[in-house]
Amino acid sequence: MSASLLRRGLELLEAPGRGKAPPGLQRGRDSPRVAGAVRRRKRAPEPGRNKATVKGRVVKSAIEEYHKKAAVDHLRANLQYMLKGRIVADKAITEQVLAQNRGRKSKDQPPKKAAKKKPEGTVFTEEDFRKFEREYFGRP
Repeated sequence: MSASLLRRGLELLEAPGRGKAPPGLQRGRDSPRVAGAVRRRKRAPEPGRNKATVKGRVVKSAIEEYHKKAAVDHLRANLQYMLKGRIVADKAITEQVLAQNRGRKSKDQPPKKAAKKKPEGTVFTEEDFRKFEREYFGRP
């Protein structure tokens, strides 16, 4: 139950001859708490204590944190490492390793190489066309 419901219930049960107590006396019990809170608010802040920190924790510089988490470019070091080793495996061995690692599914199979088509030349020569034209159309 809340305090307001209790207060209303007590008011209903109160004897009809008695009136309400003056507001100052009604909250007599709460006054020391309120006064303490006011005193705490009015107290001057201590200059040596930083309230933003937890006990034993040091305030970190935002700039230092940024530099720690900033991306570092490793391109030059990686290129030197890759270009340093010039050992190239035999093509037959690499093909064998790739074939062993390949699965049986169609997605694992390499694409089929299409045979290169040679450009088709005509079987007939220009002379044959002229000869056909003479025979078919009857031109000399």
